[in-house]
Amino acid sequence: MATLGELERAVMDVLWNTDEAVSANDLRDRLDAAEDGSARDVAVTTVLTVLSRLETKGFVSRDRASRPHLYRSVTTRADHTAGLMHEVLGTAPDRDAALARFIGQVTPAEAETLRTLLGSMSPNER
Repeated sequence: MATLGELERAVMDVLWNTDEAVSANDLRDRLDAAEDGSARDVAVTTVLTVLSRLETKGFVSRDRASRPHLYRSVTTRADHTAGLMHEVLGTAPDRDAALARFIGQVTPAEAETLRTLLGSMSPNER
């Protein structure tokens, strides 16, 4: 799974937080207006370069039929996070120990969510 650089992550955060496809100019404006302390003053050419890289990595799709081109996320933030977790778990020499350590660090509410999710899986999914 491809990793994301700091600016790529910021662009993906904007795309993950919107339901509509957006232009590079709109993305730049949203990056500049971020109210969470992560506001960035970037050129639209920089945003276009980042979008091109994200498209190559499979994170973004581009609607070439529109002018300006419109971009949207291909996957959800949850899909990306799950993929990263699976990738990291795959690098552990002792997968069971890594899972045990992870489960030992979750909150009671997260543990209950895990129980519910595991209980709802069919035998074929396990």
